[in-house]
Amino acid sequence: MSGFLRRFLVAAALWALATPALAQTSSGDAKHLGVESCAGNNCHGAVKPLPGSHVPQNEYFIWSQKDKHAQAYAVLSNDRSKLIARNLGLADATTAPLCLDCHADNVPPDRRGPQFQLSDGVGCEACHGGAEAWLGTHLSGYNHKANLAAGLYPTDNAAARGARCMSCHIGDNQRFLTHTMMGAGHPPTPFELDTYTAIEPAHFVVDQSYIERKGQPNDMAIWAVGQAVSVKLRMDLILSPKHAPKGLDLELSLFDCQSCHHSMKELQWRSNADTGLPPGHIRFFDANAAMLAIAAGQVKSVPGSEIVKHMVALQAALDKNWDAVKSEAAALKNAADQLIPSLADHDWTRADAIDLAHGVVGSVLDGNDLGYSGAQQQVMALESIVAAMKQLGFADSQQLAALNDAMAPLYTAVADDQTYDPDKYKQALTAFNAAVPQ
Repeated sequence: MSGFLRRFLVAAALWALATPALAQTSSGDAKHLGVESCAGNNCHGAVKPLPGSHVPQNEYFIWSQKDKHAQAYAVLSNDRSKLIARNLGLADATTAPLCLDCHADNVPPDRRGPQFQLSDGVGCEACHGGAEAWLGTHLSGYNHKANLAAGLYPTDNAAARGARCMSCHIGDNQRFLTHTMMGAGHPPTPFELDTYTAIEPAHFVVDQSYIERKGQPNDMAIWAVGQAVSVKLRMDLILSPKHAPKGLDLELSLFDCQSCHHSMKELQWRSNADTGLPPGHIRFFDANAAMLAIAAGQVKSVPGSEIVKHMVALQAALDKNWDAVKSEAAALKNAADQLIPSLADHDWTRADAIDLAHGVVGSVLDGNDLGYSGAQQQVMALESIVAAMKQLGFADSQQLAALNDAMAPLYTAVADDQTYDPDKYKQALTAFNAAVPQ
């Protein structure tokens, strides 16, 4: 993953130091034994791998020293978090379930082992599941399938990983970043599965041993499945009775932030051929649906045009009634759900990479989406495509250098929502399109 992407994400998503990467409390009844149970020098806290090890064994050090998940609880004590808590009427962010459900592995007290500490933040078991169930199998050296059968959460599966990550980064019926919370000072949480896996940073190495145990990962597949899971979860949120309008009060976090919170100095609005929405009209967040429609074009289960049709109808239904909104949301959720296995099982080839790259660029150059939220997702999509081309040998060194050079202006263009210039972004996309191998 290039340094340019890190700069983009620091500028566009991590400007709010109050919110590091978040997590989901795991399901099931297994106890969580705490990070210490994984951090031994003969486990995942080793300086170098032991003979015969399938993994580098430095995973604990990557998490503790480089991963924002490790600081998720600590950040609740900083000045910004204290102010947010006061604005929300909370006595202390470090004890409020509203905060702990995403900033810590907040399992019930009766499921916490003797070494478990909330202060570990988003530790191993927040993602991999309670170790009581699978640690014995894992330590015994059985294969990955045996670990999964014992209860290890399948984070190597893109759909399962997406569901776990996005339960906080987007939300579910248990935890959800509301507009009230954002109004109190909590920043929004932009997310894309493949990009955020890479910059977490990933604490696994894709070598021959990894491929033999878990299969060859493909950034395009992870990206595409991530888009489908995102759309599915967002539609679940719209369908939830918790988020139904209360009079004129809408849950505005379901909408595209930039449809209201854009710069008044820079003329950012451009017409969108797909939605047809006029300027000044609030808009459901549809950036993931737009990317899903492009990904769907590479598989046969659901046409991309069906995704676009339901998203356009969803936007238009807001002027009618909430029942019409829910009807379209249900149809869009169903389409996304049908696409997940097709996207996961598809053999993503060099031709797919080229088609996807041109499709993402074409969605803008054809006059569709020049909004900032869409631009963020488009840039992360292109980064995933370039990463796949490098990983799978779909481009030579000269072609990869040209693609990386073409990505740099794209990161710059989307670095700040308040200074975002749609025309400069469009120019950068045109240049990138020219660098895509034929």
